[in-house]
Amino acid sequence: MKLRHSLLIFSSLLIPFTAVNADNLKGCAAKKQNIENQIQYAKQAGNTHRVQGLERALQKTNTYCNDESLNKDRLEKVSEKERKVQKRQQELNEAKSKNDSKKIEKKQKKLAEAKAELNEAKLELKR
Repeated sequence: MKLRHSLLIFSSLLIPFTAVNADNLKGCAAKKQNIENQIQYAKQAGNTHRVQGLERALQKTNTYCNDESLNKDRLEKVSEKERKVQKRQQELNEAKSKNDSKKIEKKQKKLAEAKAELNEAKLELKR
């Protein structure tokens, strides 16, 4: 029991250091570090199913991830989100031309969501 308690305290002290190191990592290394951090949190919470899923994800990342393909996937995601923003902007313009206030409000919300998704995709591209 004392050993388990000591390990729990020790691992909780390491998490801030791994988070700092994760900021310096890029690509697959950052992805692996993020999964490892999530595994630590899940273990501390006693969530065995989450730990198992994350360990499978880590194994797949170790096997299949390479920085070139990861960057390509992220670029494709940014392009997809940019197309979505353009589509939402066009829908908003159409609603404005019809002067339908309910539709305008609805389309503005959808455009804001699409822009937020695009910003998130751009942040992922930098990691």
